[in-house]
Amino acid sequence: MTSELSKTFDPAAIEAKWYAHWEANGLFRPDRPDAEPFTIVNPPPNVTGSLHIGHALDNTLQDIVIRYERMRGKDALWVVGTDHAGIATQMVVERQLEAAGDKRTNHTREDFVQKVWEWKEESGGTITRQLRRLGCSMDWGREQFTMDEHFTKAVLKVFVDLYNDGLIYRDKRLVNWDPKLKTAISDLEVETRDVKGSFWRLRYPLADGATMPDGSAYIEVATTRPETMLADMAVAVHPTDERYAALVGKHVELPITGRSISIVADEHADPELGSGAVKITPGHDFNDFEVGKRAGIAAADMLNMLDAEGRVCQTADGLIPAELVGMDRFDARARVVEMLKASGHLVPHVVEKDGEVTEHDAEPRTIPTPFGDRGGVVIEPWLTDQWYVDAAKLAEKPIQAVREGEIEIVPKTWEKTFFNWMENIQPWCVSRQLWWGHRIPAWYDAEGKPYVALTETEAQAQAGEGVALTQDEDVLDTWFSSALWPFATLGWPERTDLVEKHYPNDLLISGFDILFFWDARMMMAGYYNMGERPWDKLYLHGLVRAADGAKMSKSKGNVVDPLGLIDRYGADALRFFMAAMESQGRDIKMDEKRVEGYRNFATKLWNATRFCQANGIGASDTIKAPPARLAANQWIIGEVQQTVARLDEAMADLRFDAAANTVYHFAWDRFCDWYLELIKPVFAEGASAEAAAETRAVAGWALDQILVMLHPFMPFVTEELWHAQGERPYELILAKWAAPEAEVSSRATDAIDWTIALTTATRAARNELGISPGEKLPAFIASPSATGAAVLDRSAAAIERLARLAPVTVGEAPAGAAMQVTAGEDVFVIPLEGVIDVAAERARLEKALAASQKEAKSLEGRLGNPAFVEKAKPEAVEKARADHAHHAAEAERLTAALARLG
Repeated sequence: MTSELSKTFDPAAIEAKWYAHWEANGLFRPDRPDAEPFTIVNPPPNVTGSLHIGHALDNTLQDIVIRYERMRGKDALWVVGTDHAGIATQMVVERQLEAAGDKRTNHTREDFVQKVWEWKEESGGTITRQLRRLGCSMDWGREQFTMDEHFTKAVLKVFVDLYNDGLIYRDKRLVNWDPKLKTAISDLEVETRDVKGSFWRLRYPLADGATMPDGSAYIEVATTRPETMLADMAVAVHPTDERYAALVGKHVELPITGRSISIVADEHADPELGSGAVKITPGHDFNDFEVGKRAGIAAADMLNMLDAEGRVCQTADGLIPAELVGMDRFDARARVVEMLKASGHLVPHVVEKDGEVTEHDAEPRTIPTPFGDRGGVVIEPWLTDQWYVDAAKLAEKPIQAVREGEIEIVPKTWEKTFFNWMENIQPWCVSRQLWWGHRIPAWYDAEGKPYVALTETEAQAQAGEGVALTQDEDVLDTWFSSALWPFATLGWPERTDLVEKHYPNDLLISGFDILFFWDARMMMAGYYNMGERPWDKLYLHGLVRAADGAKMSKSKGNVVDPLGLIDRYGADALRFFMAAMESQGRDIKMDEKRVEGYRNFATKLWNATRFCQANGIGASDTIKAPPARLAANQWIIGEVQQTVARLDEAMADLRFDAAANTVYHFAWDRFCDWYLELIKPVFAEGASAEAAAETRAVAGWALDQILVMLHPFMPFVTEELWHAQGERPYELILAKWAAPEAEVSSRATDAIDWTIALTTATRAARNELGISPGEKLPAFIASPSATGAAVLDRSAAAIERLARLAPVTVGEAPAGAAMQVTAGEDVFVIPLEGVIDVAAERARLEKALAASQKEAKSLEGRLGNPAFVEKAKPEAVEKARADHAHHAAEAERLTAALARLG
């Protein structure tokens, strides 16, 4: 029996009910041992996180796929979990300590880590609760955490294996150092911002009596970071620069420190830039580090002038003046400039304006400056001992796999970016100076020799009895552990049944912004540890942007809270918006009106179901289409078949927008607007009982197919309507995918399509000419087609009811003003004398047409002007394009309306 639906659709009430039911009954678990597996893993959100709009997009797409594959009979597993997020989590707990007047260093490492675990247990589940609100059908019974005991064992094993294979090593190199967090961070965690700064030019005195060709006794260099001259170790000039050819191998004597440094030839120096000479600080600049190595300076001998907090420290040669030691790096910058100016070694920047010459210490410049994405302070290149992975070696198999098609990247346009990065990949620094995370399994003896092992006992056995060992203080980069996600979450390194069945995974969906943070690392880890790809296909989606196309950020105040949208419109509406707007390779612009529109779509389906209930249409008991003789019923069965085929094709291609719009237009346009209208007479008093019974069976079946096809996109409302329609042997989430398996008469479906085309054309024409929708109009058709003649013969009442044409006469129309409408190859002539004031209507249309054509031409001129397109704000250009498209379409519509007047 059906359960009567309330008059109003309330998303909140049904969402809480159904999610709790699905999860409590284990309906997200893979429970089909003999079925083909289908596996995806979620990009594990930070345990500190809360749901943002990017999460909403990412997880909606994954849920659509997993629900779709589950309904297709697969043993579907969606692995869920969270990342321990080393830096982010440690920052959260340290802030809590600071708020209480405490700090991390007041505690032992063990005590602090325990406090982090306590925070995780109390507050670390926010985002997983929010994913449930979105409707994500994840296997919560196997929820993972990257610091779980079994996961930690996997991480340590991989580190030890890589070390034993020579793919992890310790090296002294420059790293991106965050002076606030006091840890190294990866290149991918550095964001470059344009900062207003200065460009100073310095004079370095030549030693040994050397002079420049012009007789000057100094060489000029320029820098945006004058404080780093305290650790300069060379000056570089280009090997072909004749100005300096005689000086290569000679020395300069640095101001302030008095250090003697050599002039070296290196192609890093550009003769066309500035003086052509470049100061080289190998311990504090990535390019200079490479120049220093080429000049024969060992990393161990490179000078370091900053401590972990970005304060000046004494260099190994002891030449930095005592007054500078301990200064903050930016205070030291100002003081070094003062000292250079006082000693005559600062070259003034001369500005001439309106005949007046002024001198300044430096030239103002906008400088791209690296900032830590979490610490928020300027990053320093800093020379330290760190652990590195030979990423270039590990990248070889992933590159080959993508090139040969073993791993497919969708959209394919991302392949070029992938190859460019992977083929030029640098050593991966995997050590972090934190307390929270996987502590590096390396122990050192008194001489600093490392012993790498899974346990201290094993390390001690390597070192020998009586050798005192101290464990490395650092932890591993969180991306190192999350790289193991596709297989460590399945129980690896144990060869569990889950590993055997669900690895490789089938698909990974992620934002393009973590292609190199995470996706590429999983490829490396998959091939190294498992000997094969982590997944068959990688789908990269875009970003969700503000309505004007700007990137969302808290500082701009344009961040959209997905939970607020769910509160207002329901999870189904937000999910459908995400799917319908997800077009491969493009970002999504947030549009709350469209979210509201998809809530209205859910309401439309709700009301259509209420109509069905009111006419005795209930649940179907068949997946195959029921028998049907009536044209309308055959037509809707054919429409279901076409929709399923198009939907399957779109899902196979991961065209989420096409899939969503396919089911949307079928449900709204074909079923709700046309089919339900077409079958109303079947339930009228005196109609055939046989016809009514057939129609109830077909309509109930068609509505079921809509619920099935729509379920991956809108799981909550569809599950509610599924059960409201009658007793079911299973929940919709476990229902079988649509498979109509029917043959329909093309004569019947053509007749319905013809009727719809005639009705649609007539309604549009009425609207264009301002004729009342309900007014019946006489129509003439000179020579109807076979389809047209059949419909006119059998369905005159339907044409009168839907198109409001009566009578329809087969023959020539009388002379006079008339409009024409078409259905297929048939042309109907509808006289307008006495219906409208033809002259006045023509004048109105001509005036409106002229206005639209004028506006369209003006906008076309503006858009054809490169100065406007290139210099105007992007939102202004986009508005002009949208306005042009509107007026061009309006001109086309008005032209057609005039043509109808004859």
